[in-house]
Amino acid sequence: MNSQIQDLHAQAMNLAEQAELAKLRGATADYQQCLHQALQLEQQAAQLIAPDPAAEPTRSVLHRSAATLAIDCGELQTAEKLIITALTGTPPAEIAEELKDLFMQLNVRRYLERRGVQLAEEQLQLLAY
Repeated sequence: MNSQIQDLHAQAMNLAEQAELAKLRGATADYQQCLHQALQLEQQAAQLIAPDPAAEPTRSVLHRSAATLAIDCGELQTAEKLIITALTGTPPAEIAEELKDLFMQLNVRRYLERRGVQLAEEQLQLLAY
């Protein structure tokens, strides 16, 4: 992994950590801001490595991480695209399964929303696992 990708990923993870701390403090605006910034940086890192199928498992790990951040931000289409991009490579079996689980989470959520079914986040998590 080149230094630009490593730097973007490190910055994204620092922001994700800051987001979690803001969430614990109840600072919703800070949480959202840090989370969105983390997503942007992790997505950039994933895009830089996406054309290199030989960069596994880093390629799929970055896409999985960016997809998870996108889900947390409520950007479900972005998450779906990231997951699909990751799966078009050759991710290790364990990471591929995690990506498929994330994809299922997205689709279950959308399916229920289309049907007018409202579940708490905890209930959605139980369905996904």
